[in-house]
Amino acid sequence: MFVLSSPSGAGKTTLSRMLLKADRNIALSVSVTTRPKRRGEVNGRDYHFIDPGRFTAMVKSGELLEWAEVFDHRYGTPRRPVEQALGAGRDVLFDIDWQGTQQLREKARDDLVSVFILPPTVNELERRLHSRAQDPHDIILGRMAQAAGEMSHWPEYDYVIVNSDKARAFAEIRAILAAERLKRERQIGLSDFVRGLQEKL
Repeated sequence: MFVLSSPSGAGKTTLSRMLLKADRNIALSVSVTTRPKRRGEVNGRDYHFIDPGRFTAMVKSGELLEWAEVFDHRYGTPRRPVEQALGAGRDVLFDIDWQGTQQLREKARDDLVSVFILPPTVNELERRLHSRAQDPHDIILGRMAQAAGEMSHWPEYDYVIVNSDKARAFAEIRAILAAERLKRERQIGLSDFVRGLQEKL
């Protein structure tokens, strides 16, 4: 399970989309949310947009791996698609916040790799939030106010990337993913492979 987290506007969603386009062996965990759909978003691709009652029912029935409340809306990770992808041998990408990451770590520490993405400057973070043109000004101010608290969680992550250049940040994410896949304990069938080599010597 490969987690990307960042304050709003630092670039995790853009980098997530780049990774999904470049790597066919990683599947996106599509979160459920109670927030309204933004212009250009597609239900089932960006999020599964559900009402608060359905969300509460999913929490109670254990259908969510993790969930959190952010800016007065709830977000969560449906359990079944993640387990199906992992069972099929694919990695799963999570675009979630620090609260969700903490919950995933409690449930699957050995199979979790977490990356925190920081903006290069506060001014650049604000510029990116305005350039998205997805939120009204008061929401952007709220996101800026919350960014300091979100950034305080960076030490809880395995890796930290400063996203001053999108291409470089993307290359760093791919390098992390490649290195983690090559870890001995993640290479399925390696013992049998080595034994086969030894038998032929």
